[in-house]
Amino acid sequence: MLIDTHCHLDKIDLAPYEGRLDGALDAAKENGVEQILTISVDLDGFNDVYAFTSRPGVFASCGVHPLHKEGLLSTGDTLESLSTKSKVVAIGETGLDYFYDKDPEQHRAQQESFAIHLDVAGRQGLPTIIHTRDAKADTLDLIRSHGNDAVGGVVHCFTEDYAMARAALDLNYLISISGIVTFKNAEDLRDTVRKLPLESLLIETDSPYLAPVPHRGKKNEPKYVRDVAQFVADIKQVRYEELIEISAQNFHRKFSKVNPSEVLG
Repeated sequence: MLIDTHCHLDKIDLAPYEGRLDGALDAAKENGVEQILTISVDLDGFNDVYAFTSRPGVFASCGVHPLHKEGLLSTGDTLESLSTKSKVVAIGETGLDYFYDKDPEQHRAQQESFAIHLDVAGRQGLPTIIHTRDAKADTLDLIRSHGNDAVGGVVHCFTEDYAMARAALDLNYLISISGIVTFKNAEDLRDTVRKLPLESLLIETDSPYLAPVPHRGKKNEPKYVRDVAQFVADIKQVRYEELIEISAQNFHRKFSKVNPSEVLG
């Protein structure tokens, strides 16, 4: 089963489909995609994101991106309430990003919001979807102090080094690979993927961002997850069918609220 485990359906370019999201989802289905996880980056827009789950095979997360300054959490009440919805299968995207914002005060606000996400995820028994950039030590420290080891989560759009990947695996987190792995300057990431076991990997687009080769320069969309999967299969020297089957098993094991039999209608 081919799954786009991380995309932003509220942000993709629908111009090629006359403004119709169903057109983009139909294109994904025609390219072999059977399930999609669409990701929340702020609570104000959550209802729009959740509305996409009316289509069979589409699931949602609930959370606030660390760079969403105005929405960073100081309490978990709203997040906890929204997380109980039937097709919310994860908490996030949350985490830490020190690359774009160097302000220590803002880092503290991100850390507080991240900790709240982890606490809610632990109480609800949901996996946490983590964005991390230039914040390896603090990310791992907060997972250790606030995370639920029994549930864990995913480090999405992974671009860090093998040592961080191994530390995340030890904390019961999967490693999700995006189209970045296909980029010319991503040899270090490819080397990390070679070293990681198949049982630790997920595949994503992070669309509309980071379109994989051979679609560089285009707006990304879920149908291109097939190209990421094929590239990772080639790196791992396994059949494409084996790669998507094992990564789907990984996904369903981690995201236990997802019904494996519910596919794109």
